[in-house]
Amino acid sequence: MTGHRQIIAILRGLTPPEAINVCRTLCDAGITLIEVPFNSPEPLKSIEAAAKALAGRAQIGCGTALSVEDVENTKAAGGAFVVSPDTNEDVIRRTRALGMASYPGVFTPTDAFRAIRAGATGLKFFPAEVLGPKGIRAMKAVLPRDLPLFAVGGASPDNFREYFDAGCAGFGLGSYIFKPGMDLGEIDRRARAAVAAYDEGQDR
Repeated sequence: MTGHRQIIAILRGLTPPEAINVCRTLCDAGITLIEVPFNSPEPLKSIEAAAKALAGRAQIGCGTALSVEDVENTKAAGGAFVVSPDTNEDVIRRTRALGMASYPGVFTPTDAFRAIRAGATGLKFFPAEVLGPKGIRAMKAVLPRDLPLFAVGGASPDNFREYFDAGCAGFGLGSYIFKPGMDLGEIDRRARAAVAAYDEGQDR
């Protein structure tokens, strides 16, 4: 995943009218990878609006992609990456064929290697809070060294360091960084806290 910081903001519940302002706030705070999950209201409209408004500054992608159709619709809306909750080879292969980055959800070594063989750009360990840093570290030992791993589900600035130590390259932040109704000032504050914790962990 390109971009200085491998932090994905997961905007579940985002609506099209607020998409540009929320995404711009995150971008200004230093988070340039932004996921709009498909189980949000009119996600493709939000992806399209944000991708146009922040072209050259941020990458906008979809989340909770369950089908090849989801992948194709994301590409048509200007999306740059696809995050899926499971290891679906068809979704991964179509994403890569369309020139987008693919981040499937994995929980076991079997999932991980299925995803890698299908061409995944990186792996989303989900839910990370169940696997924990110990589980991720154990799996990391058998995975390709240069494959980026993301902790998603339970990751927050309070525990970035533990996941970095376990071999993660980045994080997906959901309700920590955005909930429907959260004001822009709070989103900005949380995004800046996440960026600071990420940079601190990287500097070790």
